[in-house]
Amino acid sequence: MGDFYEFFAGGGMVRAGLGQGWRCLFANDFDPKKTRIYRENWGNAELNTDSVESLVSSDLPGQAHLAWASFPCQDLSLAGCGAGLKGARSGTFRPFWNLMEALVDEKRAPSLIVIENVGGTLSSHQGRDFATICRKFVDAGYSLGAIIINALLFVPQSRPRLFVIGVNDRSTIPDNLIAPGPLPAWHNKTLRAAYAKLPESVKAEWIWWNLPLPYTRRLSFSDIIEDEPTGTEWFSAYETNRLIEMMSKINRLKLAKVQQLGRPIIGGVYKRTRRDEDGRAVQRAEIRFDNVSGCLRTPVGGSSRQIILIVNGPSIKARLISTRETARLMGLRDSYKLPENYNEAYHLTGDGVVVPVVRHLAKCIFEPILDCAARKKTMAA
Repeated sequence: MGDFYEFFAGGGMVRAGLGQGWRCLFANDFDPKKTRIYRENWGNAELNTDSVESLVSSDLPGQAHLAWASFPCQDLSLAGCGAGLKGARSGTFRPFWNLMEALVDEKRAPSLIVIENVGGTLSSHQGRDFATICRKFVDAGYSLGAIIINALLFVPQSRPRLFVIGVNDRSTIPDNLIAPGPLPAWHNKTLRAAYAKLPESVKAEWIWWNLPLPYTRRLSFSDIIEDEPTGTEWFSAYETNRLIEMMSKINRLKLAKVQQLGRPIIGGVYKRTRRDEDGRAVQRAEIRFDNVSGCLRTPVGGSSRQIILIVNGPSIKARLISTRETARLMGLRDSYKLPENYNEAYHLTGDGVVVPVVRHLAKCIFEPILDCAARKKTMAA
């Protein structure tokens, strides 16, 4: 369908989502652990392992139809330090965008540029960081729109993410891709509030993307659980009891109700820091039994790793989620090669983009725009 550049590529999950009809011209990530796995799954031909700050436009071959950047989220996350685009990690958006501006100057501008990040981008610095990103698009000659997609529509994981999609002003957007206004499924209250703060010059180039809903998801959390987990062991009775003791009264009540069902039920547990009735910070184990995983996070900076709890009447078994299970929650096939080290594999998957979300965007937005351009070119010839 088209050629693409993938920045902050990680393990190549965007590449997996775009599919075989797309050709990767260039991929970039400088994390040696991630790039090793990228090579194992996709080969070495297109991969550049320099930092994005050191790249120049001549490093980018040809002219891509799509440039995708899932730049680091830590400084934009609600759980982060609040540095925003001025932070050392999320600030890597700026050298990426310098490359895009250079491509525009060289008449090699991609037809589409996509930015993916956490929803906290919308409120970072009272919306100023989001406005900065949007102004960059418009100044470079792109119309743009943003959508919030929760991966829960595609996989059994609650994982909302922001996608900013820009279209070069030389490209024609099919009418059916443009909605007359915000749509409840894709444009939530926070996004609408961020849009309201944008300058009028940016609003004039704004697109309310009309993205169709996917088919109803059939896969549940229990479907992805391995019978014989890889890379993780079941907790001892003491460790399991300790986990239960960390639950609040409300969570223990959830557990007791599930035990009364007398059949196997799978739940997901995360450890969180909460305030007790005396205002002290305590660690709590919080469980959900809705057959949906909580959002995978990288196991750094205090974020906990998800725990699987299997309850069958009085029997309670617990263990860390396996790395293959995390990969399945990201929509990766079981043939995808993962790091042997548990934390490396968890970090790789928890830091990635959900594969079927990318495929849905490609099928419903990117490819129709590129097909329209190809038809126009054919007719002109």
